[in-house]
Amino acid sequence: MSDTKPFPPGEYPVVVVGSGPGGLQVSHSLTELGVPHAMISRDPSAGGMFRRFPFFQRLLSWTKPYAPVARTEREYERYDWNSLVSEDPKLRAIQPTLMDGTSYFPARPEMERNLATFAERAGLQVRYDCAWESTRVEGGPPGGSEARFVLATTDGEYRCRFPIFAIGEAQPMKPDTPGIELVSHYVDTREAHTYADREIFIIGKEVSAFELATGFLQWAKRIVLASPSPTKLSVNTHSLVGVRARYVQPYEDHVLGGGVIVLDASIQEIARTGERFTVRVRRSNTNEEMVFEVDDVIAATGFQPPIRDLADLGVVTYGRNRLPALTPFWESVSLKGVYFAGTVSRSAAGLKKNGVPSNSGGVGGHRYNARILAKHIARTHFGVQIPRPELRADDIVPFLLHELDHGPEMWHQRSYLCRVVTVSPDDGVRDEGIWPLAHFVDSQGPDAVAATIEANAQGENYPAFYMRRGGRVTEHLLEADQRMRYDTADRRSALAAILRELVGSEAAA
Repeated sequence: MSDTKPFPPGEYPVVVVGSGPGGLQVSHSLTELGVPHAMISRDPSAGGMFRRFPFFQRLLSWTKPYAPVARTEREYERYDWNSLVSEDPKLRAIQPTLMDGTSYFPARPEMERNLATFAERAGLQVRYDCAWESTRVEGGPPGGSEARFVLATTDGEYRCRFPIFAIGEAQPMKPDTPGIELVSHYVDTREAHTYADREIFIIGKEVSAFELATGFLQWAKRIVLASPSPTKLSVNTHSLVGVRARYVQPYEDHVLGGGVIVLDASIQEIARTGERFTVRVRRSNTNEEMVFEVDDVIAATGFQPPIRDLADLGVVTYGRNRLPALTPFWESVSLKGVYFAGTVSRSAAGLKKNGVPSNSGGVGGHRYNARILAKHIARTHFGVQIPRPELRADDIVPFLLHELDHGPEMWHQRSYLCRVVTVSPDDGVRDEGIWPLAHFVDSQGPDAVAATIEANAQGENYPAFYMRRGGRVTEHLLEADQRMRYDTADRRSALAAILRELVGSEAAA
């Protein structure tokens, strides 16, 4: 019988593993750049984790159908955290066209349709129901021109120079707690009504734990959430890290004394007591032991990427989530040629100025990482010439401030991505596009300036400029603006003064 599915086993320059948002975005971006590749996925259709999660249906990332700017404008991406991005207008802002208007947080099925629609309109070919199982290296050391990564799958073997793993973080993770094997994980949660009039103990106090607690509020008799560290709220971290505002009702009920208990406590032991569970905890702040008898225990203890045998090949991982250690361009620091896309790209943490992390764990952040990754692979490994438009020296100031006002990349990925302009006697002034800020700060190169947006400890957003001159990088910060509008006369003057040493007095025009 002939194989009618796309990308039969064989050799390809690049193989993308995964058909969630990360895989779809990097595949589309590689296609735009003319880089041949195959895409395989264990799933039966596009969507990745959004085919199943979040359990209680609505996403935490918003898409605002009626935003201050038209959907056709690039700036609209600032208000749409869920659509994938493209140079093709018909592939932009798909998510708002699929929403029913009851919320600006898409429902899970709406997000799934968003990704499937993008794949269909973009003509992305995916070999579905093809699960990656193991990996080996043949032909020479990784990164060499003769080396090939061999991906064994349920359909056969794929050989490539550069695999891109867009595998998400959907592998359930449980800590080494006595009795933890007796309880279910977040992924095993039943329908909410089956928890009616029951006492529920949730291990964990991050987003998934509070999502469950929110869904159980109207059903459960009592809810306990416990983990050793205090709860972080996203409004305090100024990012997607921490419990989002949509899920703070259980926290408020705890503070006001209504049926929810939020504990800073380590779980000492879980045991079965007939049809119920006994959970013994030790409070972090007082060392007091407490015992809870409950009907259900759910481990909302997180996920890790299913990296399979990549660690055995040399991919170094870190932390309890076993995230791969990555370069600023999302390549394994220890195994050359292996790249990652999607939520796993959050492993390249960036500068984390003022403690603010990247937004790479969400589609609104990692979609831009994937575009940059595709350009990096195309330029570095396949000799693709990425456009570098020429600018006049007196255009730099208005160009960069306009980008900070309207460019979605720096708004979504503050102090993580930046717009770079290089200045050299031989090549003139060039717009280099969007780069990882950590790469710009740590790399050598021609004189240049990188523009980004940062947030201070008070949550105020301000323009930040990093100027490289003679190999030395200096940091320059301008005043914050609550409206995030930076193209003003006073900031033009301030930026011109900063750049005068780099490009001369023309920058003040």
